[in-house]
Formats: sequence, structure tokens, C-alpha cells
Amino acid sequence: MNVNEIMREKHVSKYRVAKNSGIPYMTLNDICSGKARLDKCSAYTVYKLAKELDVTMEELLEPILTPRPAFDLFRSNVCHRLKELGDIDFLIDTIESDEITTYYKRAWYPESLYLLAMVDYISRMNDVPLCDSYNEFRKAKLRSVIYPSSVIAAAAVSGDSKIKEKARESSIPEFMRFNIVESEVRNVN
Repeated sequence: MNVNEIMREKHVSKYRVAKNSGIPYMTLNDICSGKARLDKCSAYTVYKLAKELDVTMEELLEPILTPRPAFDLFRSNVCHRLKELGDIDFLIDTIESDEITTYYKRAWYPESLYLLAMVDYISRMNDVPLCDSYNEFRKAKLRSVIYPSSVIAAAAVSGDSKIKEKARESSIPEFMRFNIVESEVRNVN
């Protein structure tokens, strides 16, 4: 979560945080607006801000220092994790870690919804009831369709737009609900 989200969640204003922490208001304003990067601030500023917001310094810096992987790499990693853990352990691990919410709060919507689609699909395949914790996220949908890079490449090389259409038609329903084209989650190398 970024500084703005933490302040909003805690119902505190920039003025109040600046006053209580001793951080100059303009510095805090620059951090909140993105004009100043938190990872470029002094450790003392990050410490005072973390202390005032009642979070760790790591929590403040994590969104900045954790790089976002390419979506195809993320997708591949999820499928490999499913293969390694097996269906039920994958469900347990994913729900207990609450990665779906973590990604959603970071505004990493494709990753969050892909993982949720995977959980819903694996639940259906194993006759496991859906986890109610994600019902609000199930109402979301990506603005544009995300295709696997292999489908995009095949359509571009062949010049055949029907390749994308066929991929959408053969996509797993739990994924298409979020505008994500996915037809194979188990056949990974």
C-alpha cells in the first residue's frame, strides 16, 4: 500500500501526519503526489513517517522496491506453483497468503484477477466451495482482454484475427469472466 492509501485507510490528513511526525508538510506533499520518491528520502524521514502511520518501514517501501514482473511470467509462475503444490495445497496456500487482496490493493488487477480465476477454476474442478472473501473482487472485470503472448504472436505473424477469437472461445470461463484468455493451466514445462 502506498502512503496515500495508508493515510486514507487510517483517516488522517497530510497536515496531521506532517504535524505529528515532524516531517515538513511540503516534503510529505511531494511524497504523496509522486514528486519525491520515498525510496530517495532519508532513512530518518521514512522512519518518522512509518512510526506516525503505525506501519513498518518495509511496508512503506515494499510497493516501491518490489518490481512488478511481466504478466506472462506471473502467469507461468502461478501455473508452475499449481503443478508443484497440487490443487488443494495450491488453494490453501493462495487463500491463506491472501495474495489476491495484496495484488488488488497494489492495483495489480490482472495479477489479482488471474489468481482469483485460478482459485475459482481449481475450486470448481475439485468440487470445493468458493471462498466468500473475494466476492467483491468477482464483480471486477479488466477493461480490455488480455491474451497470452503466444496468441498475440500467432495472430500477428499469420495476420489472422480469428486466432484471437478462437482463443477466447476456448478460454476457461473463470478467466474469461475477468477478460483474461486462458485455456491451459496444467500443461506447463
